[in-house]
Amino acid sequence: MDIAFSPEDLAFREDVRQFLDDQFTDELRTRLQSKDFKPAMVEWQQKLYRRGWVAPNWPEEHGGTHWTPTQKYIFETERSLRGIPDVVPFGLVMVANVIIGFGTQDQKDYFLPRILKSEDWWCQGYSEPGSGSDLASLKTKAIRDGDDFIINGAKIWTTYAQYADWIFCLVRTSSAGKKQEGITFILVDMASEGIKVNPIHSIDDHHSLNEVEFNDVRVPVNNVIGEIDQGWTVAKALLAHERTGIAGVADVKRNVRLIREAATQEVNGGVSVMQDPGFQQRLSDIEVELMALEFTELRTLAAMAKGGFPGPESSLLKIKGTELQQATQELRMELAGYYQGVLPTDLDPTLLGHEFGSEARRSFMYGRAATIYGGSNEVQKNIIAKYVLGLE
Repeated sequence: MDIAFSPEDLAFREDVRQFLDDQFTDELRTRLQSKDFKPAMVEWQQKLYRRGWVAPNWPEEHGGTHWTPTQKYIFETERSLRGIPDVVPFGLVMVANVIIGFGTQDQKDYFLPRILKSEDWWCQGYSEPGSGSDLASLKTKAIRDGDDFIINGAKIWTTYAQYADWIFCLVRTSSAGKKQEGITFILVDMASEGIKVNPIHSIDDHHSLNEVEFNDVRVPVNNVIGEIDQGWTVAKALLAHERTGIAGVADVKRNVRLIREAATQEVNGGVSVMQDPGFQQRLSDIEVELMALEFTELRTLAAMAKGGFPGPESSLLKIKGTELQQATQELRMELAGYYQGVLPTDLDPTLLGHEFGSEARRSFMYGRAATIYGGSNEVQKNIIAKYVLGLE
């Protein structure tokens, strides 16, 4: 693989840098960290949309960028270096790709433009109370009633359900055969009668998670993506896209940069943490593994650029990516100890302790879930054993 940037790639990088520096303002950054999160994120995504950059993994005929894998890599790297959040993935990355791959023409015509323009926000209805990582054990039922399904059940750990206009769900439409059979992938309007959203506040003092209850929710049969009772195939395709994004190479690289910057500052009587051989070894190990992960992601992007779906390699990306995320979060917490990073106050998150310490604490606490969401890493190892190594 040739890792040297071409003159065209270098020109593209300058274009990306100028756009990000001009359009992602300090005011927008502040709003994204406040209760104004959704309007601020919509504003940012619409800026990307107007520039034609909001959906780099979509086919060009549906509004995609037609970027090369190298251009995607450049954009993600520059975005992460500036601490700019990625787009909210549930619409633009997840459900859009399965609508493109499995949806009817009417579904594509209606939903895709609205997702591109951030007119509709989405959340994901997969996990259920008591099911753990066994997605196929879901109990939310959809019973056919004429041209509608009537849905009863509950979904949990539903990120940004409090903001969502739509939710894509896996529901059980048949109990015959294996548990992976009889599952249907369906789109549900969050304004439907009978839906209740219960907030879940996580240990990092943040509200992004929710439980969503369905009580006799009526949904048109026309909202099914793919075939009735064949939703497991659609779900696997969507999860592959989710796991590719979870790798988070660019964000791990930013964490490494922040760690290096903090570790070279003089602390503890003028001796920097970076001078400690043990710390150097741990950081070097992370950087070596990160480089290997980065090239694996680039190979996956190259395969997707040829029109394919990400395959079992997405499980490799998910495992190693989330492990490296947690490794850098743990190292940041260790550094935060030198800054006396105590709990922040409600009035000023940086009033007590150091800003680096407060951010490290929040990142570490939320990051404990990274090896669980998107399919636990133990499940991913089973996928690799079966489909990559050929083990039964």
